[in-house]
Amino acid sequence: MADKCVVRNVAYTRAKVGNMERHNERKNEHYGNGDVQLDRAALNVHFKKCEGGYLQAFDRLIEGGTISTRGLKKDAKIIDEMVFDVNTDYFERGGGYEYAKSFFEEAYRMAVKEAGGEEYVLSAVMHADERNKALSEQLGRDVYHYHLHVVYIPVVDKEVLWTKRCKDPALVGTVKEVIKQVSNSKKWKSEKVMGENGKERLVYSYSLLQDRYYEHMRAAGFTDFERGERGSTAEHLDVLEYKNKQETERAAALGKDVQKKEVRLGKLDEKIAVKTKAAATVSEIEAMGKPALLGGFSVSADEMKTLKTLAKKSVKADEKVADMKRRLTAAESERDVLKTQVEAEKKARPSIKQHLSWFDKFTAAMKRAPKRLMAVIEDILRQPPEKQEPERSAPERKRSQGLDI
Repeated sequence: MADKCVVRNVAYTRAKVGNMERHNERKNEHYGNGDVQLDRAALNVHFKKCEGGYLQAFDRLIEGGTISTRGLKKDAKIIDEMVFDVNTDYFERGGGYEYAKSFFEEAYRMAVKEAGGEEYVLSAVMHADERNKALSEQLGRDVYHYHLHVVYIPVVDKEVLWTKRCKDPALVGTVKEVIKQVSNSKKWKSEKVMGENGKERLVYSYSLLQDRYYEHMRAAGFTDFERGERGSTAEHLDVLEYKNKQETERAAALGKDVQKKEVRLGKLDEKIAVKTKAAATVSEIEAMGKPALLGGFSVSADEMKTLKTLAKKSVKADEKVADMKRRLTAAESERDVLKTQVEAEKKARPSIKQHLSWFDKFTAAMKRAPKRLMAVIEDILRQPPEKQEPERSAPERKRSQGLDI
């Protein structure tokens, strides 16, 4: 599979910024995403660290007059996040952690340009503590998925005109000032570009962002990857939906891998059967002949003919039999290893389905009652973690319920 560079942009309302911040800055004690390994959080790299919380930094910029929320609705999306990514294999081949740091340092430079300046960037952190399940299982060692989160304020230049209340009539309708207005919709509106046929066509803003990411990184000397898929017109997925999509794809890939291994297993069984049959033929040859009455050894005419034919075919029959036995042992060993892998992967698929089912339910609940769900989550996070009770036997459970056994 070719390496693909991808950048996603996700917009957040004030109410949803907290969850994103806790994830990015590793402020949670526990994560529903089991891939996050907090003992590696110290390896995460901040290209810009936020002073205080994201919303506190946002409000300071408003108070200082750097940005303006004039005309925005209360539930408007005020903070955006760009997530820069290339599939894990790319970094493994390039040099791992150190290579990823240099790659995303360059990606951060591009992000600053996209944001319009570093003053609008609240935080930029490369995560190095999220384990790539599929690749770790494939390679038999822990492999980590490096990616960059850049949190910024989407601003556009807005011209403020003099109104009729201006004392100088000559100034009415002219530009009074240019402010940096917070506006996700204006920041990421679609654009018209000239096509190869000389006609204008509408291009979605996120598609153009993908183009710029791809071109910027290649110009900086990072190559051997392709641009992310073209043609998507949908708003970029949030982190939860993106993880859900990754797990779905992983489950499908795991199913295909099991099928391939089962086919290979069948071929090995056929090969072993052929080699076993050949070994049986050798045993028959070794059984030929009978002791003669006066000593020595006698064979029948048919047996002698068979032996002569075999001798003509190869004077190294013993070596070939030994080699055949070695190959048979190796094939049986490979078959046993594959059987173990197939059984393990079959057992893994139900857990993935359960994981996906949990994601689906969470996503549905978030869409149906986001405020109630967030209130429950906030309440849970304020409480100390639950103590895990040891698993009790069936008799113990019945006694605790007041039942006779």
